[in-house]
Amino acid sequence: MTHSDLARESSGSDRPRLGRILVVDDIEANRALVTALLSRDGYQVEAVADGRAALESVRCSAPDLVLLDVMMPGPSGFDVCRALKSDAHTRLIPVVLITALQQSEDRVQGFDAGADDFICKPFNAHELRARVRSLLRIKRYTDDLDSAQSVILSLAMTIEARDRYTEGHCDRLARYASMLGRRINLSDEDIAVLTRGGYLHDIGKVGIPDSILLKPDRLTAEEHVIMQDHVAIGDRLCGELRSLRQVRPIIRHHHERRDGTGYPDQLRGDEIPLFAQIIGIVDVFDALTTERPYKAAVTTSRACDELLGEASRGLHRRDLVEAFVSIACLPGDQ
Repeated sequence: MTHSDLARESSGSDRPRLGRILVVDDIEANRALVTALLSRDGYQVEAVADGRAALESVRCSAPDLVLLDVMMPGPSGFDVCRALKSDAHTRLIPVVLITALQQSEDRVQGFDAGADDFICKPFNAHELRARVRSLLRIKRYTDDLDSAQSVILSLAMTIEARDRYTEGHCDRLARYASMLGRRINLSDEDIAVLTRGGYLHDIGKVGIPDSILLKPDRLTAEEHVIMQDHVAIGDRLCGELRSLRQVRPIIRHHHERRDGTGYPDQLRGDEIPLFAQIIGIVDVFDALTTERPYKAAVTTSRACDELLGEASRGLHRRDLVEAFVSIACLPGDQ
């Protein structure tokens, strides 16, 4: 049985589902024309008459592509496009602006709003269909990458769930790292990388034997060497995913220390990537404030003092530690 046969069988129809397209135009005849044209090609098409209805439709069920008229009453096509592209949940949906506007400044405004393509009215049916096929093909590639990243993230959470003493560790690191990132004025994109790094920093522990990973006592010197392999394993595991390219330095280097005593590469000072340094700091804080089989949790205040002490000994960047302490260790914390 071919992939096409499987797709037809799973959909229960004579053709595979090619994608769901949202058509937005205030003129009924235009909506009907585009709907008929694309429906004949096998796409599932929904048509709405204005920008508000478009945003509500996307909120309820995200399409694979939006064909959006520019000149509409209420929110314009530029406004709707800008709203979709500014939302993390919808920004990867391709948006095509269909417009009679011909001036270059109109195109610039559309691209500034985040549009992926333009089609001029009156449009050529063959051109419309070709551009739809092209953008949906790119969307499928994006979805495949996102699915692969989701599998990796699920695997990371599964690893954490194996040990009740580390429950919530990834969530806390993602939260602490994003807090520190905001304190030092990193961009939203950088904070998103830190968040993913918090969840995925220990993904390589999938390759560590349970007898070591779940050992209730302190590790021997030999076992500690084996445990250190998790950073290289995690780096290799994420190596083929372009979407995780910025996270890989966190995974590999979050146990490096500025004096060169860390692992796996004994990096020194600012040879250690900034995001890895941030995750390394919050990882130490969480380890100190979390109960483990071989140690009790310390107070937040004590953990902050120990972090500052480690910074004084050259293990961490002092300004980063002080920034984290200023938000994690408020007066009166016990």
